[in-house]
Amino acid sequence: MKVFVDKVGSVTRNLGLGRTVHLAPEVKAEEGAVVAVRIHGEKSVYNQLEDPHGRLVTLHAGDIVVGALGHRNALHGYEGVVPHSVSVGDRLHVLNMGGVIGKCTSHNPGVGQPFEAEVLGQVLEFPELMSRTGQPAHISSGSLKGQPTPVKCPVVYVVGTCMNAGKTYAASAMVRKLAQAGYRVGGAKLTGVSLMRDTLSMQDSGADVVMDFTDAGIVCTGSRTGAGVARVLFSELAAENVDVIVAETGDGIMGEYGVQGILADPELKALAGAWVLCANDPVGAAGGVRHLREAYGIDVDVVAGPATDNAVGVRFVEQVVGIPARNARADAAALGGLILEKLAPKIGAGRKS
Repeated sequence: MKVFVDKVGSVTRNLGLGRTVHLAPEVKAEEGAVVAVRIHGEKSVYNQLEDPHGRLVTLHAGDIVVGALGHRNALHGYEGVVPHSVSVGDRLHVLNMGGVIGKCTSHNPGVGQPFEAEVLGQVLEFPELMSRTGQPAHISSGSLKGQPTPVKCPVVYVVGTCMNAGKTYAASAMVRKLAQAGYRVGGAKLTGVSLMRDTLSMQDSGADVVMDFTDAGIVCTGSRTGAGVARVLFSELAAENVDVIVAETGDGIMGEYGVQGILADPELKALAGAWVLCANDPVGAAGGVRHLREAYGIDVDVVAGPATDNAVGVRFVEQVVGIPARNARADAAALGGLILEKLAPKIGAGRKS
């Protein structure tokens, strides 16, 4: 069956789909399977979809949308799973703005009930030229697989106590400072649920190359995928000859998106040029610094995020926690400058011409 679609979610960007797709009536109930759904209901909050170009478009009742099956575990959003079976006519839900489709199991009141998404079928792709035989589409098609290039450049890891802790603000501030200093910067989003917004922010701030886990064929990271995806992305960025990588992890250091696997991995930790912790409040800053040190042997270099929004928080972090505090929104140059100073001995010879 051939269908004209109204909107395409960014989670499917590896496939380069157009507005007309062919559907199969059988749906593979697996993470990453590309499906077409019809939207039911109207919403005034959390009612947008990010398209493959990163543009946000508003969803309305009746829209036919292409997305991908996946799970989500977001404290400030939706929790959802991929059902054991999926059939045409089933009512699932839109779990995030990237177009992740699954069965919602709980939600945060701030985002309201999710859109219902009626399954129309699985999208087919036609990888063989001139072939009329389609195969079930999956976001791993055309995804990054990793390069043999050794990773020699330092990585600035940006971790947080939770989602919405200011990690992207901090990452973008550091990218901007490093790029202005003449370095070739790679930006990476290592964990989370599929959305281009954060890497696009790093790109807008001056990153020469940006990549995230969906580029590596993953809808939503977890304990089994986090560290492996980080290796793939770092090797791909190293092949682009970047001088430094700024890598943001989605969610928090105690979340369910596989951040712990990265923090515990000796090879990934050895790449660290700096560790930046973003925290929402003073208790989170103190607890996060202590947890990273005791659980993973990681010493935080600077604390950012809402915990440093004014002098009260900055004093607490610096005097009580004993870690430098810099705010990405109030003084982005200072945050970037601190990281630049720390990294300079490692990347001093890597300036762009």
